[in-house]
Amino acid sequence: MTRKIGIIGVGHVGSTVAHYLVANGFTDELVLIDTNTKKVEADALDFREAMPNLPFHTEIIVNDYGALRDADIIISALGNIRLNDQANEDRFVELPFNSENVKQVAARIRDVGFNGIIIAITNPVDVITQIYQQVTGLPQKHVLGTGTLLDSARMKRAVSERLKLDPRAVSGYNLGEHGNSQFTAWSTVYALDQPLTKLAPARGLDLAELDSEARRGGFAVFKGKGYTSYGVATAAVRLALAIMSDAHLVLPISNFRSEYQVYLSYPVIVGRDGVLQDNPLQLTKQELEQLQHSADFIKSNVAKYLG
Repeated sequence: MTRKIGIIGVGHVGSTVAHYLVANGFTDELVLIDTNTKKVEADALDFREAMPNLPFHTEIIVNDYGALRDADIIISALGNIRLNDQANEDRFVELPFNSENVKQVAARIRDVGFNGIIIAITNPVDVITQIYQQVTGLPQKHVLGTGTLLDSARMKRAVSERLKLDPRAVSGYNLGEHGNSQFTAWSTVYALDQPLTKLAPARGLDLAELDSEARRGGFAVFKGKGYTSYGVATAAVRLALAIMSDAHLVLPISNFRSEYQVYLSYPVIVGRDGVLQDNPLQLTKQELEQLQHSADFIKSNVAKYLG
């Protein structure tokens, strides 16, 4: 059985995803698609020249939409990061440009008969994920976004550094939009086998500061090096592996929420068939209000930019 993944958009993020997959032997065939033909062909050659020093072989295919027909997963990493230069920390500035490109790409994916699972990284990811689903006509459970899987990791990093722990020792979720209206659901966050809401006063932790650090983490990276790559690429690969291995892993990813009629991040059980099952949380009244606000924010921006 051949494991096959496509990546559309091989810029900073897409090429990082590709390297992670190739270097670890996570896929047998990798389809790379990008409008910058010279760049994507150079990346493919670079990967082929890395293989003599790797313990794995990966077949690399370039700019062939037809090759996506039997792919297990397509990862969308297309975009123009330079749109964020004057964005005032607002991912929605990317929507007009990215939405038009995504509609064209999604139509081509649909027309080749792709019937696998789409993982969107492209920002603003919640809206872009919804566009992919609407244009391709794929089941909602088969079209996902990385969403706050990355922001939850940023929260865990911030908390773990304060407590001098490995970030994997912290559990919990950031929910809602992968953007400014997201929030840390502190009722879900645990460290040292204690709720962080209980631990914070004893350890002098400022939850509002930690929440802001998680929400603004991407822009801190962007301001330092002009783009983000490792964190989001790792989140995308983790999601892809959960799907391909049928892991039944609980992840806070962007998925269609019927109660809000919009894509946003909320933990679900993920496996080979995409979203397998919901994972209901016992959120506080304030957190439920924050989640509703985030859903409303996404909807209002859809109307603003796409209405």
